[in-house]
Amino acid sequence: MFDKNTKQTTNHILMIRPANFGFNEETAESNAFQSTVEGKSSKEIQQLALDEFDAFVEKLRAYSVNVIVIDDTSKPIKKDAIFPNNWVSFHESGIVVTYPMMAEVRRKERRTDIIDQLKENFVVDKEYSFEAYEEKEQYLEGTGSMILDRQHKIAYACLSDRTNIKVLEKYAVLSNYQKVIFHATDEAGLPIYHTNVIMSVCETFAVICIECIKSEVERKMLIKQLEATGKKILYITMDQVRAYAGNMLQVSQADGKSLVIMSEQAFRSLTPEQIMMLKAESDFLYANIPTIERIGGGSVRCMMAEVFLPEK
Repeated sequence: MFDKNTKQTTNHILMIRPANFGFNEETAESNAFQSTVEGKSSKEIQQLALDEFDAFVEKLRAYSVNVIVIDDTSKPIKKDAIFPNNWVSFHESGIVVTYPMMAEVRRKERRTDIIDQLKENFVVDKEYSFEAYEEKEQYLEGTGSMILDRQHKIAYACLSDRTNIKVLEKYAVLSNYQKVIFHATDEAGLPIYHTNVIMSVCETFAVICIECIKSEVERKMLIKQLEATGKKILYITMDQVRAYAGNMLQVSQADGKSLVIMSEQAFRSLTPEQIMMLKAESDFLYANIPTIERIGGGSVRCMMAEVFLPEK
C-alpha cells in the first residue's frame, strides 16, 4: 500500500568521521569486497580515508544536503565506524532502532551519545534495541541488510550470515513492513554479505543485480514486486556490483529535489544508457573514495545513515 505522506528520501544524513579507519580482519571473513593495500602504513591509510571523507562531506553540502558529522572516538578502536548505517536507523515516526552486528568488534560502534546528540534537534519517541539477538548469533545489520521502500512499507533483504530471517521478521512486525526475501551470491558462489551491495530503491526507480540471484523463481518474484510498486528497474552486472554501482543512495536537497549519490568508481562502471536513465529520474553526484571502498569493503551508501526523525 502506497503512503503518500511517507518520504522515501531525507535531507538529513548522519556520517561518522573516522578516527582509526583500516582493514578489519574479522569482517573480511564474510565480506569478499575488502582487500588490503601493500606499502601503506596504518597512519597513511587513516589520512587517506579522512581526506576522502572530508571531500565527500563537502560535496554533499555543496548540494545543500544537511550532513550531520560526528567524530569517531579514538578508543576503543573501531575500524569500520565510518559505516554507521549498519548499527542504527532513524524513522519518521520518531523511532530509533539499533541492530545486532555479526562482528564483535563492530558492536563497539553503537553509541548512545550519538542518539542523544540527535535528540537536540530531532524528536525521538521510542528506541528499540535488537542487540539481544547477538547472544543467539542472529544478526540484522540495519540498512545494509535491508533495503527499505518506506512509501510502500517493504523491506527487501538477501539472506546471509549477517541477515537473519528471524530478526528480519521481528523488524517487519515492529515496523508493519512486508518482507521480501531472496538469496544472492557472487561469481564464486559466496553469499552477498549485504543487500545494499546489489540493490537500491529510490523514489521512481530501483537498482538491482539480477544475475546474483540464481533462483529463477526469486528473480521473477523480485522483479514483479518492484514493478508492482511502479519502479523502473536499472539492471546492473556483477562487474558493476564489484565497482559498487549497487551501493547508491537517493537523498533530498534542501529545495526538495532528489539527488542520487554514488562513488566515482560506480559512476565510471555505468554505461551511457544507464547514465541517461539516471539523469531522467534524478540529479546525481559521485564521490572519489577508493581507499574507503577497497579497504572497508563498503561505499557511499554504507557511509550515510539517513535521519528521518521529525525535526523539533
